[in-house]
Amino acid sequence: MAATALAAALGVSTLAACGGGSSSGDSGGSDGSGGSGGTKSKTVTLVTHESFAVSEKVLKDFTRSSGYTVKILKSGDAGEALNKEILTKGSPQGDVFFGVDNTLLSRALDNGLFTPYEAKGLDAVSDEVQLDAGEHRVTPVDTGDICVNYDKKYFADRKLAPPRTFDDLVEPAYKDLLVVENAATSSPGLGFLLGTVARYGDDGWQDYWKDLKANGVKVVDGWSEAYNEEFSGSAGGQKANGERPLVVSYASSPPVEVLYADPKPAQAPTGVATGTCFRQIEFAGLLTGAKNEEGGKALLDFLVSKAFQEDMPLKMFVNPVLEGAALPGVFTQFGAEIATPPTVAPEKIAKNREQWIQSWSSTVLK
Repeated sequence: MAATALAAALGVSTLAACGGGSSSGDSGGSDGSGGSGGTKSKTVTLVTHESFAVSEKVLKDFTRSSGYTVKILKSGDAGEALNKEILTKGSPQGDVFFGVDNTLLSRALDNGLFTPYEAKGLDAVSDEVQLDAGEHRVTPVDTGDICVNYDKKYFADRKLAPPRTFDDLVEPAYKDLLVVENAATSSPGLGFLLGTVARYGDDGWQDYWKDLKANGVKVVDGWSEAYNEEFSGSAGGQKANGERPLVVSYASSPPVEVLYADPKPAQAPTGVATGTCFRQIEFAGLLTGAKNEEGGKALLDFLVSKAFQEDMPLKMFVNPVLEGAALPGVFTQFGAEIATPPTVAPEKIAKNREQWIQSWSSTVLK
């Protein structure tokens, strides 16, 4: 999730023990002395995207309880990491892959990347996020809502109400104010596109984007450029003299602006247009051909455990899927809760994703 990248942009280290290719706990290895016994490796490798983060203590507790040391291999953004696994299918870089979301899930499943495994604790995870419940090839780990964020000061200074819905964004009052990510190159960009498909349907979403283009929407390649350079409401955007007070980001972005500000403000400087959201669900799966299958299963159990689920919100700024997992106060106070965000069925995404992206590119980029 991009909020972790935001924390990094603010100069904060969100991952104490787990850089790309590093491990937590003892040095691991395959010396046969691990908690799994016998000659099995005591190291389990998690392949993931650059935004993955976990507290050192939580990871060490997993090592103590399971006997497995976790090696974390970061492999670019979510789409790039998934593409690498598809290219190495059958001879994976690690044992578990984390970070495939509902917009790209069909690509992973159609390519047979995962070995089915029903993680312990799934009975306490909402059925709504178990999109592969029949086969358990992937395990839901977190949710996040892709939404337009707005610069509160910009709108207050002009006594202009910020937009709340997709419909608002095409109104003349918001001309030349919105920056979005390229749907062909960015996960939040694709999520925002899918949000408009969910809102306006197969026959209406392209006309909506024509109106958005006519209203001066700006498209950049990725989230970091949009949020940390173009958006006037973020700490990074202010340093870069960003001029756009509306940006596609996450419902959890405002808490990040509060948590890492010095001094901390009483209110978040940014808000969320709650009628512009799309629900993103991230999954993990046991990679087919994993060298440490038993360690991989233990790691999947850990990812839906209370310890990891309650650690996630302030490490990756996402919502836990485990029912009853507590959220930190800064998250609930300054984030936006999206009760029923639009979504699109995975099978529909699978059938239409490439066509939608191509049509979007032809409509918006030309």
